[in-house]
Amino acid sequence: MPELHVNTLVALLAFAAGIVFGATAQRTNFCTMGAISDMVNLQDYRRFRSWLLAIAVAIAGSQALHLAGLVDLGRSIYLAPNLGWLGAIVGGLMFGFGMTLAGGCGNKTLVRIGTGNLKSLVVAIVLGLFAYMTLRGIIGLARVAWIEPTGLALQAIGGQGLPDLLARATGLAPAPARGALAALAAGVLAWICFRDRDFRASPRDIAGGAIIGLLIPAGWMITGIAGADDFDPTPLASFTFVAPIGEGLVYLMTFSGATINFGIAAVGGVISGSFVAAIAARRFRVESFTNAPDMLRHLAGGALMGTGGVLALGCTVGQGITGLSTLAAGSLIAFAAIVAGGIAGMKYLEEGSLAGAARAMLARG
Repeated sequence: MPELHVNTLVALLAFAAGIVFGATAQRTNFCTMGAISDMVNLQDYRRFRSWLLAIAVAIAGSQALHLAGLVDLGRSIYLAPNLGWLGAIVGGLMFGFGMTLAGGCGNKTLVRIGTGNLKSLVVAIVLGLFAYMTLRGIIGLARVAWIEPTGLALQAIGGQGLPDLLARATGLAPAPARGALAALAAGVLAWICFRDRDFRASPRDIAGGAIIGLLIPAGWMITGIAGADDFDPTPLASFTFVAPIGEGLVYLMTFSGATINFGIAAVGGVISGSFVAAIAARRFRVESFTNAPDMLRHLAGGALMGTGGVLALGCTVGQGITGLSTLAAGSLIAFAAIVAGGIAGMKYLEEGSLAGAARAMLARG
C-alpha cells in the first residue's frame, strides 16, 4: 500500500477534525456572535463564557505543545514580527459588525450551511469572494497601500508574542515566562467561567467550549507534527475560516490536481459534521430569505466579514481563539475589536441607524 503524501495526510486529518468541530458547534449551539447577542440583549453570559473557556483550553494546550518542543508557534502568522495594529482594529470592527448583519460569524455560517440554511450559503459565497479580493484581488491593493505600511516592526524587542515581551521586561528566561503567562491567562479565564453558577449548571456550554478549545492544539499538531516534512513542510496553522472559505471557492472553481490545504479541508469538515449532527438530531431544515431587505443585510454582512477577516488576520475563531492561543498581542487587539464591532452591530439592528447605535453604545458605556 503506497504511503500517503504529507499534504494528503494533513487534509484528511483536518477534514476529520473539522467534522468534530462542526458537529460540536451544531449540537452545543457554540456561536461567538450569539454569545455577544446573549450578553448584550439578554444579559446571559453563558455562551460568552463558553467562548472564554475555549480560549483558556486552547491557550493551555497550544502553549504546552510549544514548551514541549512539539510545535513552534513562532511559525504561525499570528506571531509575525510586524504588529498589524490598524488591520486588527479596522478589520476586527468590520468583521464584528458584519457578523451581526449576516446572523453569524464564519464558523456559524458553515454550521448553518450544514443544517440547510440557504441564507448562510449565500453569505459564505460572498464572504469568500470578498476575502479572496482582499487577499489577492482589487481590495488587496488598498490593503497593501494603506494597512500594511502601518505595521509596527517589533523585532528589536522580541516580536509581538506576549511571553517574549514579558521575558524581556522581567529578565526571566523565555520558557518560565511563557509557562507563567500561559498558566495565568488560562487560569484566570477558567476562573471567570466557572465562578458563574449558571455556567456551571450548563453542561452543553461547558462541553462546547472545552471541545472547541481542544481542537485548536489538535490543529497545530496536524500541521506541525503530521505535516512536518524535511523538504516541503506544511505551513503551521489551526482553525480559522475567512481566508479558507475564499481559498475553498477558488479550489472548487479551478481544481486541476492542486493541493488541498488544512483550511480548505477543515471548512469541508465543519459543513459535513454539522450536516451529520443535524440529520441525526432531525434538525435539518431548508431556510431561505424572508424578503429583499433580509437578503441585502446578509450580503452586506458577508462582504464586511470577508474583508474585515482578512485585514484582521482572522475571525472570532481564527483570531478570537486560535490567535489568542499563541498569546500574540495582535490577536488580543483583534479580539477586542471584533467584540466591539459585534456590540455596535447589535445596537445598529436595534436602533436602525449608525447614529442611533453610537448613542446607545455611549449611553451603555
